[in-house]
Amino acid sequence: MSYTTKILISMLLGIGFGSLSNLFLLELSLISLAMDLFDIVGEIFISSLKLMVVPLVFFSLVSGVAQIDNSKDLGSISFKAIIFYLVTTAIAISTALFFATFFNPGKGVGLETSSNYLAPDAPSLKEVFINIIPTNPIQAMADGEMLQIIVFAILVGFAIKGMGTYSDGASNFFKSGNDLMLRLVEIIIMFAPLGIFCLLASIFSEIGFFIIYDLAGYFFLLAFVLIFHALITYGSILSFFRLNPFIFFRKLREVLLFAFSTSSSSATMPLTLKTVKEKFGVDQSVASFCIPLGATINMDGTAIMQGIATVFIAQAYGVDLQISDYLMVILTATLASIGTAGVPGVGLIMLAMVLQQVGLPVEGIALIIGVDRLLDMIRTAVNVSGDSMIACIISSTQGTLNKSKFFD
Repeated sequence: MSYTTKILISMLLGIGFGSLSNLFLLELSLISLAMDLFDIVGEIFISSLKLMVVPLVFFSLVSGVAQIDNSKDLGSISFKAIIFYLVTTAIAISTALFFATFFNPGKGVGLETSSNYLAPDAPSLKEVFINIIPTNPIQAMADGEMLQIIVFAILVGFAIKGMGTYSDGASNFFKSGNDLMLRLVEIIIMFAPLGIFCLLASIFSEIGFFIIYDLAGYFFLLAFVLIFHALITYGSILSFFRLNPFIFFRKLREVLLFAFSTSSSSATMPLTLKTVKEKFGVDQSVASFCIPLGATINMDGTAIMQGIATVFIAQAYGVDLQISDYLMVILTATLASIGTAGVPGVGLIMLAMVLQQVGLPVEGIALIIGVDRLLDMIRTAVNVSGDSMIACIISSTQGTLNKSKFFD
């Protein structure tokens, strides 16, 4: 039995067992105890994955930058990555608005919020740029501030390049550290089927699978657009750059199942880095920069949610949006993907910003929070696939993609 099959079976068993427990069995003390145990095991699994993120990103990026022969290459990689992330985000939210206005998921819903949603304050753009430079890199690592870690790692990598005769020793140290982190990731991933089963069983025992019936139109439309964007938009972009989308998604399936199960781009990042380097042949300098940056600012899945949620909330409240409002949604969501980079709970913060820009009540977020946990699983898989796709494309345009490994 292949590893992917084991992951898929553990997912289905976890969802099925958790949903049945939610419907019939939670009153039983033994089942309740089992769910508590599953929750513990699932959270330990997620924590163990997140444990590897900071050291893996740091060692990988320092090692990758130190190996770049021409400093201009890093500037080229950085520019291409940011442009690609912004363009795909704009395409994502435009696609979402098109489908939402066509299918009208909120027409006739007439929902009333049973609770108020208090939107957290987003930092100003000035604060975001100032905070990119860490005043304490150790604190940045402890807090998981990914943009600050990326900047510090790039500086260390450049410093190693300028050490002359001592650079080989320092470069080998970080390369060995990167290899060590990848080995630890392999050990943790061995326990993935158990961790995923426990995690999904615990989640679905709390929310239940049939919660989607309350907001079926919104749920299924958003799920459809997310899948459409991943398969059609990403597939078309890959084909344009002469990379086979069928091979891409076939090799990425383990990462997608991981992302779906964990609902966390950060927790999936170690496996994503390992996959794009070993299965797709992406150069380490590209992978170690694009994947962490993408996990921070690439918001395609979240942008799709914002587009559909905005139209849904507007229709539920009986508000007609104009063309200027749609353009404002596209602009706000695209720029906010960088403006709120690295902020906890970024998806809801960005949605609150979008709603405020078009004059919709932020309390409307409470209408959709019930099914957001399920949709977040699909959103994360889309975000991770976007990160991986852009890493492959940039490596290809830089001439560093091992195409024999990609097409193998």
